[in-house]
Amino acid sequence: MNEQDRRRRPQGKPHRRPKKDPVRMLAFEALRAVDERDAYANLVLPPLLRKAREKGDFDGRDAALATELVYGTLRRQGTYDAVIAACVDRPLREVDPPVLDVLSLGVHQLLGTRIPSHAAVSASVELARVVLGDGRAKFVNAVLRKVAQDDLDGWLERVAPPYDEDPEEHLAVVHSHPRWVVSALWDSLGGGRAGIEDLLAADNERPEVTLVARPGRATAGELRDALDDEAALPGRWSPYAVRLSEGGEPGAIAAVREGRAGVQDEGSQLVALALANAPLDGRDQAWLDGCAGPGGKAALLAGLAAERGAVLLAAEKQPHRAGLVARALAGNPGPYQVIAADGTRPPWRPGSFDRVLMDVPCTGLGALRRRPEARWRRRPDDLDDFAPLQRGLLRTALESVRVGGVVAYVTCSPHLAETRAVVGDVLKQYDGSAELLDARPQLPGVPALGDGPDVQLWPHLHGTDAMYLALIRRTG
Repeated sequence: MNEQDRRRRPQGKPHRRPKKDPVRMLAFEALRAVDERDAYANLVLPPLLRKAREKGDFDGRDAALATELVYGTLRRQGTYDAVIAACVDRPLREVDPPVLDVLSLGVHQLLGTRIPSHAAVSASVELARVVLGDGRAKFVNAVLRKVAQDDLDGWLERVAPPYDEDPEEHLAVVHSHPRWVVSALWDSLGGGRAGIEDLLAADNERPEVTLVARPGRATAGELRDALDDEAALPGRWSPYAVRLSEGGEPGAIAAVREGRAGVQDEGSQLVALALANAPLDGRDQAWLDGCAGPGGKAALLAGLAAERGAVLLAAEKQPHRAGLVARALAGNPGPYQVIAADGTRPPWRPGSFDRVLMDVPCTGLGALRRRPEARWRRRPDDLDDFAPLQRGLLRTALESVRVGGVVAYVTCSPHLAETRAVVGDVLKQYDGSAELLDARPQLPGVPALGDGPDVQLWPHLHGTDAMYLALIRRTG
């Protein structure tokens, strides 16, 4: 542009470079990784936060906001998609994914946080200018201004069908779960509207961080003593659990850094303890964790086994995950062994073990609080893929345990096709040589365990992941 052209240029607002907001840039980067690489936020976010702290861009409040933006946006993705769809003139599939991520972050700030509307819009538009350019930033601005005209309740009245007309779709939109997941959870839970709404709402809450003190290596008291009284609470039912309130930092505890303790949901602790405490006929010397990766339950079982003079064999099919198991068990006070082995083609002899844990691969629908993006990735067809493996692993567990020994079949999914259907089908093949035990007495003090003999834990009832447990004794 020459000098004459400059003089003729209309006088308006001077051009300026968009201002980079490190918090929202990081949140956007995390969402793009989840979308583009099928990554999980709980794996992507920590290194991004650590890098930001090292650069001096972040303090604790910044990290908390970035975490809320990422997880809040992912948890409410279904609801926010419905709202955005009502504000654009094209199907959402025709909106570029990076644009949709910026819009979703903006909608979460408008409808899911206390950030003032004008600040949420302006910050989102500024982010769009940085990562998308001025043209698409105008589109983001137009959409978010429409969204800002109402609050979340108002939008839900507009975009969710009435409950009386379509209960499952209403719950799917209001509570941001795929319809098929709503249906499956409702079938597993049973009951009326209140229970399923409480469960879906619990899936959208940020879960507590719970620690486990590994027996013989640390105690729950030691973990609590390492934290302020306000930051540490005892576990509800597991004697090895410590719950962290807001502000509690696992990495600040020496026992966690040294591997003598770890982060583990109390539900996972309870199912491992139930196997360890189940009554046996005869010896109690050899234990097996047949799907041990990444090692949390194996580390707890290894410590319990060592206290009784028993030995744990931890088997994991994937070598890199077997390495994680070995790291979790390092320093165990008693003998143990970690091997890379396919649980459906075991290298050990039948009847070798007194106690067997088989925590099988599953859809993970019981941990949607921790991995909110999983609800959007899973499909009903995944159940068909897992079914043969789950049945094969349970058969291996029953073949591996001696007569009089006990198997714990565990999933982090409450879906009936992954829980009772698997147990029922396999037990039919062992007619007369295996029986279900009542698992409820092995979870002392835990309320609302149903009619048994198996146990289903729930986020809204127990504050845990939705872990399923069936205890099976080999009788012949």
